[in-house]
Amino acid sequence: MLGTPPLPQLVGSDSYVPETCVLHPEQVRTYPFAGVLPEELCARLDAWEEAREAEAERVGDDAGEPVGYQYDLSIPPGWRVGGFASWHRTDPYPMDCPTCKVPMDLLLTIDGSEWDGGSGSWKPLEERDLAPHPFAMPTKVVVGRHGELNVFVCPADPGHPHLWGLQ
Repeated sequence: MLGTPPLPQLVGSDSYVPETCVLHPEQVRTYPFAGVLPEELCARLDAWEEAREAEAERVGDDAGEPVGYQYDLSIPPGWRVGGFASWHRTDPYPMDCPTCKVPMDLLLTIDGSEWDGGSGSWKPLEERDLAPHPFAMPTKVVVGRHGELNVFVCPADPGHPHLWGLQ
């Protein structure tokens, strides 16, 4: 076990080196980004969300925004292994292996924050009274313009080149 983690020899910015923090992994079920779902299913999700919003308005629910697919059910914020990629800043883009043309799998997501104002259901209960900044950024890693880095791997051959995308 290392007493002090080694420092990288060359780093372009301090925001590329994670702060020492504690990892609390959780296994959660995720669902695909809404933009890659069939149109009929997206229409059903939209109708479900609109009905929930209308019901919250009708009863005067002050508990905040009703649960929605994109922010509360599909893809959690934070660092993740596997699951589905978010395409919240761009349109979905096919990530096919440049060598064998097989659709690639999401290997890892490095996110600038663990939760934000739109992801209430993913916010840890023990942090429910904290503001997103700076408490939602324990690693202090900044990806792009406070986004996330998705790393994709070829399921047919892990020796094929990896691809990445910024969101």
